[in-house]
Amino acid sequence: MTPTVTDASRAEVCAVACAELFRGDGEIVAAAVAGFVPMLGSRLARATFEPDLLTTDGGPVLSAAPTPLGSPATEVEGWLTFRDHLWLVLNGRRHVVMGPSQIDPFGNMNISAIGDWARPSRQLLGSRGGPGNTRLNPTSYWVPRHSARVFTEKVDFVSGVGWDRGAHEIRAVVTNLCVLDFATPDRRMRLRTVHPGVRVDDVVAATGFELSIPDEVPETRLPTAEELRIMREVLDPKGLRDREVPA
Repeated sequence: MTPTVTDASRAEVCAVACAELFRGDGEIVAAAVAGFVPMLGSRLARATFEPDLLTTDGGPVLSAAPTPLGSPATEVEGWLTFRDHLWLVLNGRRHVVMGPSQIDPFGNMNISAIGDWARPSRQLLGSRGGPGNTRLNPTSYWVPRHSARVFTEKVDFVSGVGWDRGAHEIRAVVTNLCVLDFATPDRRMRLRTVHPGVRVDDVVAATGFELSIPDEVPETRLPTAEELRIMREVLDPKGLRDREVPA
């Protein structure tokens, strides 16, 4: 039976919002490292409106055909060595989607530690590629559980820089509730869309700082019937997307 757009799950709406992050990127590497949903989004973008996008198997293999989540690439387009990957980063030829533990109103993010840096209460990943990503590449973020613990007025440690610290381009933040961007004069975080069934007040209550909110906030677009078919039958037949965002 052909899927209808009205039966799209929240995870599928989020995946399409992640796909839209890559619209217009052309032939660059899509590095969706934050989870199943942004990875699904990057592969959906390539399978539909961004055919020149380069997608990987999560490692060094560039896939030549749509690769289902959790499966190895069956058609290999190329081999992306770590040296070549770093060259692409240094030259702005990658768009990365990361998962912040904390993010502030200007897009500064933390994946290093929670609490006072001299004696943190929680040790996290460390800055890893955050500084280079945010200074040299388009960077977006995926937050599967939107809360004031993540969206905080000030991050405990700056692992990746925001607009006020000289970021190259912090494009947008997709969460389980909404899509946010920085399309304001002072580059402060703005509520772009709310997902179907979510109210603006829900987003405000789950955010630990004041958002820029337009007079009219539209809904995030629903997947098309073809996008639903590709997600359900080709890219994620196991339904891994629902592990991150329950239906």
